[in-house]
Amino acid sequence: MITRRNLLAAVPVAATAAAAAQFPPQNRPRFRPRVGVLGPYTDSNLDWVKSEGFTSMQLRIDPAKVDDARIADIKSRIDKSGIYVSSLACDGNHIDPDPAKREKQIQYTIACIELCGKLGIPNIGGQSGKQEGRPLPEQVNEIVRVYTEKYFPVLEKNKVRILWEPYAGGPNIATGPIGWEALFNSFDAKAPVGLQMDISHLVWQMMDPIQAARDFASKIYDVHLKDTEILYHVLHRGGIQPVNRASWWRFRVPGAGQIDWKAFFSVLADAGYQGAMNIENEDRFYEPSTDGQGNFTEQFKRGFRVAHEFLKTLLPPVAA
Repeated sequence: MITRRNLLAAVPVAATAAAAAQFPPQNRPRFRPRVGVLGPYTDSNLDWVKSEGFTSMQLRIDPAKVDDARIADIKSRIDKSGIYVSSLACDGNHIDPDPAKREKQIQYTIACIELCGKLGIPNIGGQSGKQEGRPLPEQVNEIVRVYTEKYFPVLEKNKVRILWEPYAGGPNIATGPIGWEALFNSFDAKAPVGLQMDISHLVWQMMDPIQAARDFASKIYDVHLKDTEILYHVLHRGGIQPVNRASWWRFRVPGAGQIDWKAFFSVLADAGYQGAMNIENEDRFYEPSTDGQGNFTEQFKRGFRVAHEFLKTLLPPVAA
């Protein structure tokens, strides 16, 4: 018998069923990212990263300074440590207007890609390339041409992807959504390119880091964990281009700046992100970074530890 009471009781159930039909549950993998650090490869650094409970690294290795024997030794040590190496840093201008400089960069990048192949590293991370003064579409076309002709065959052979970090201080047009959209729209959807997301760079560019990450979540294959502190007492007096060149922002370890890390990690979790997240310590309070031989100093390690303890309060247990 239909009564007003049981009819009203059925409304929430019907609404829930309708919502479930419209938004079916997604079978996303569990969000358990590997967490680690960025730094130069040394045997000592690798051992320390392992002992601290980190599970990943982004490495800096100059391919010109390692021969096949050393590469084999490094690979063996990494494999035994169980540390996942998510990317190799590879900076520079891929479309330098100077032909000699461009060719040098291309050969260096190819060497980095081949080193990744030998070490089993899936990504190289750096800048897109840039030509000051040229219209954005022309720069994009030149990037696409150079990558397609020079890099894609080597990337495919070595099973490596090239990633862009949104750093606005170098030869880079992939500094935020405008550049990302122009680049991704010009490459084939299956092209081996993507983002090495570091939202600290978006903060000092006065962009919305969370919305940017949400809009391009499917293109994120590696993550840098670094914070940005805005010095509002300086900014409010001099603006973003102070005539006295006063510094109104600075990089900090995660938790010491303006970033809403809960919101950022929610974006990654909702997207089913399965990559690594590496702390990039550019916090001047923990300098110097190395001892001259590439090994982390005790003060620099302290910065990594401070960041790690903060991140543990927000992230699930790291994947083994």
